[in-house]
Amino acid sequence: MKTLKTFIISFFLTLSISTNSNSNSVPASFADLAERLMPSVVNISTTTTVVSNQNPFPFQFPPGSPFEDMFKEFGTPQERKSSALGSGFIIDKKGIVITNNHVIQDADDIIVRVDGDKEFKADVIGTDPLSDIAVLQLNTNETFTPVKFGDSDKARIGDWVIAIGNPFGLGGTVTSGIISARNRSIGLSRYEDYIQTDASINSGNSGGPLFNMQGDVIGINTAILGRSGSIGIGFSIPSNSAKVVIDQLIKFGETKRGWLGVRIQDVTKEIAEIEELDKPRGALVASVAEGSPSDKAGIEAGDIILEFNGKEIKEMKQLPIIVAQTEVGKNVEVKIWRNKKEISKKVKLGRLETSEDFKVTKKATPKDTIVEDLKITVKSLTDEDIKTRNLPEGTTGLVITKIENDSPLINSIRVNSIIVEAQKRKIKTIGDLKQVVKQVLRSNQKTILFAIYNNENQRRYIGVKLD
Repeated sequence: MKTLKTFIISFFLTLSISTNSNSNSVPASFADLAERLMPSVVNISTTTTVVSNQNPFPFQFPPGSPFEDMFKEFGTPQERKSSALGSGFIIDKKGIVITNNHVIQDADDIIVRVDGDKEFKADVIGTDPLSDIAVLQLNTNETFTPVKFGDSDKARIGDWVIAIGNPFGLGGTVTSGIISARNRSIGLSRYEDYIQTDASINSGNSGGPLFNMQGDVIGINTAILGRSGSIGIGFSIPSNSAKVVIDQLIKFGETKRGWLGVRIQDVTKEIAEIEELDKPRGALVASVAEGSPSDKAGIEAGDIILEFNGKEIKEMKQLPIIVAQTEVGKNVEVKIWRNKKEISKKVKLGRLETSEDFKVTKKATPKDTIVEDLKITVKSLTDEDIKTRNLPEGTTGLVITKIENDSPLINSIRVNSIIVEAQKRKIKTIGDLKQVVKQVLRSNQKTILFAIYNNENQRRYIGVKLD
């Protein structure tokens, strides 16, 4: 009995020691780490000239009045200086500083304060509004203490982090917390994969570093949730994403992102079911730009991109980030799901910055014929519609002019959308659509896949369950 008791005690002691050794303990203090890192974190202040005309009259002319243009030249130009504060960090002993683009955007003068009391003017090496990153060069021959980037992919939810910055212009301020979440999208920029942290981040912290416990930069503090100050939800650009942009800005003064030339959307449960895909995953190609790398490689609307350059695409939002970080001109393998089987395509990437965005216009059309099974009203697409809405030549389809409240399309498709395909079959006439709908209603699946041009003239796929 005594032997058994001794064994049990030894087992739990061993388990406890093993558990503690495999997890990061709570730091007794951040003092040593903060002291080492503070000289590499800088405070940034900018000055911008704002010009406005002062109205010499004690009233305003109504918009469109002929007197508005006649007397506007009498307005006196008034200049005023606008200042802003932010943070940054040094990554090279020669004084290369990283910050957010929005911290220095349109600035006439940029002053960087290092180690609390040394001030230097800075020039802009390059900026990238799409990722909100800017690279500065301090105008001095002095040498500085740089910090290095860590591997943000290894950062785990629950890891300890510290943020150092210039909140409210108070100067070097250290806050601590943990990583609260990964892969966050909050609608601020084109490429979003934020690290969320509860380390206090306030106005003025923008552009400052987020450090791990080894003192490596794993994020650039960029945004907070809420306008009144920190509420424990801050967001940082992951260092791995940032470093790709920063290296390009230092080398070229601009970014060179990879470009596929496709518009994509999420793969819903209904679409996965129709395509006989094992589960909703990948990125559904809604449309392909004419003459784009995807077009030349034979990628088509309706394909589902499952893997890009050896990286699995689990969610649609992953693809633009991975493509953008891939070298321009590189030949990559793209695995796609087409006609219920996986195939591969070789694509030579273009450059996003030299591509043209899809043009969008809006045009309403009158109603024509009722499709009773769908409880919608449609009209045939005309040459004038194609010209007005800037659609590809030869487009065929039906314009939706009315959707009843009890229509199965009510929550997924809007009026003025154009149905161009149903169940991967081109729709040229109202009869084509009615025939496909009848076939689906007679089947066991009862789900129909539409290809449409939405109100912004973007081609999209929509899966709809019919009653």
